[in-house]
Parts: sequence; C-alpha cells; structure tokens
Amino acid sequence: MELVFATNNLNKLKEVQALIPSQIKLLSLKDIGCFEDVPETQHTIEGNAIQKAEYIKQHYGYDCFADDTGLEVEALNNEPGVFSARYAGEQRDANDNMNLLLKNLEDKVNRKAQFKTVIALHLYGKIQTFTGICRGEITSQKSGEQGFGYDPIFKPEEYEQTFAEMDLALKNTIGHRGKAVNQLVSFLNSSNVK
Repeated sequence: MELVFATNNLNKLKEVQALIPSQIKLLSLKDIGCFEDVPETQHTIEGNAIQKAEYIKQHYGYDCFADDTGLEVEALNNEPGVFSARYAGEQRDANDNMNLLLKNLEDKVNRKAQFKTVIALHLYGKIQTFTGICRGEITSQKSGEQGFGYDPIFKPEEYEQTFAEMDLALKNTIGHRGKAVNQLVSFLNSSNVK
C-alpha cells in the first residue's frame, strides 16, 4: 500500500522511513505534488497533526498520516510547545530557537523537558492518533552534530548524550517520534493493511 507522510522535512522522512514496514510505500508531499504550506493553525500538537492529515486527504485524496512535535519545557509553562518550530520567529531557524530557549532558561534551576509527538493517521475515512513522549532535560549548551531542531540541547533521561550526539538507530528506539511511529506501525500491522 501507499501512504503519504505529510511532511516536507526530509530529516523526519528519513527517521520514519527507517521504522515503517517494507510493504508500505511511503510518499512525501513532494511525491504527490503538494508544494504549498499545509495549514498548522491549531492550538495543540494533536490539533495540528489532525488538521494536516485532513488537509491532505481532502485536497489530494490520499490515505496519509501527519505528525506534529513540540518541545515542552516545565519551567517555561510547557513552552515552546505547539510553537516549537517558530519559537524565535517565522524564519523557523533551529539555532535561533535554541538560542532563545537557552536564554529563557538562564536563571532557571529546573531544566526538565519533554518532546511530544502526535501522529494522526487518516485511513479508510477514519482518524486515529498515536502519541510518543520522551522525557529529559535541556542542557546548558549545544552539543552534537546529528539530528535536527532542538536535538543539540535535549538530553533524554538516563543518557549522558544529547539527541544530536546519538546515532539515528538509538534516537529512534528511545525518542518521541520513534515511539509514536511504533504505535502507528503496530496499528497498521494489526489492521492487516496491505
């Protein structure tokens, strides 16, 4: 079967492709000729994931899934949350976002945070959601070259490295997106999707 993953983020596509069973052909937005910005105007991570999946199904007709991810920092009332990608502005620059977050945490002792991913699957006319959470803390400086987004300043619980210092296989095993995708894969397998 073919499923569209409603993203233009090639890093996300690579992460998810590594987890999806081989009998499912994953298509990107580019593959289906979708070059416009898919709306993300909801006030929750769940809401954005559902909105994106519904948009692709409605405008392109494909069964699909979409994800939305946010970094929730306890000492900042769970900011940046749903605004993680554009925390420092509409330019959506990862370094700007990390620099602003580190600045906002300068006087904070509590550095607990969690990544939260919600995947919304639009399949056979129904929507199903899957949530993955990875708890950890924000480091005081950037470290590592792997990954993307806030990975250089997020250290998951029970690990001494940031996500950006880990290889993709380990990050997928313990990370928020990997957990949500594994739930998606289990659902697809149990539904005998061909």
